[in-house]
Amino acid sequence: MGSDSMENGETALYLFCFARCDAVRGLQATAVDGHRPVLTIRHAPDLWAVVSEVAREDFCGPAAELHLQQLAWVAPRAVRHEAAIEEVMAYSPVLPLPFGTLFSSAEALAEFADRHRETIALFLQRVADHGEWSVKGWLDRKQALQGLTSTRLTAEQNRLSALPPGTRHFAEQRICKDIERELSLWLDETRRTVASGLTSYASDFRECALSPCAHPESGAEEVLNWAFLLPESAIASFQERVQRANLDYLPQGLALQLSGPWPPFRFVPALSSTGAP
Repeated sequence: MGSDSMENGETALYLFCFARCDAVRGLQATAVDGHRPVLTIRHAPDLWAVVSEVAREDFCGPAAELHLQQLAWVAPRAVRHEAAIEEVMAYSPVLPLPFGTLFSSAEALAEFADRHRETIALFLQRVADHGEWSVKGWLDRKQALQGLTSTRLTAEQNRLSALPPGTRHFAEQRICKDIERELSLWLDETRRTVASGLTSYASDFRECALSPCAHPESGAEEVLNWAFLLPESAIASFQERVQRANLDYLPQGLALQLSGPWPPFRFVPALSSTGAP
């Protein structure tokens, strides 16, 4: 959450992102505290840091440790963090930094930027005219199981109808028990098929951690969470592919949710922690 060289001053320098052009000056966004302005610092002709001052005690020390565990405190500040980066995205490719990235001074930030200048420049070049798009998959397990069960029982109707009633009952029960395994196999195959189709449009792709929480409206479980680094030229085709997948899989209980473009957080390269956030 902070720089190794953090001093004991009252304020610290909060880093939102790096950008590539001077058009980011005059931003309307506010700092994460909702009051201070967002500023830019030029580190090279084509490299700017988007920053603000923050109260050091908000992110460092015992009180900060309590704040950072409270959703009511973190959530509005995290929203402002992302809003500032999204505003910069309107003018320039960005290398976004995580929420709470601090430096003790402009000099400490300059040292960090100099150390990673080549990595930052290559990343900004890579994500020019790109955005991060999220695709999440939500499974209505009850609907999916009912669909598979109906399909299986229909396929075996002739065999089952020829069995004595008692034997038929046990055969149907065995089929129902097998459906859970079949659902797992179907879901794995479906994920591979959908991912193969969508990654053909993307410059890069990440599989992300699944949420343990059910969908707030439908109660469905999250079964896929993907991030795509997508060029602007591919957006329309990508959106159409997601729509076609929904037409194919919604009747079977699987719904895909598309959102974006977002700052490319999931594609940022690792930057060394020595003297850095």
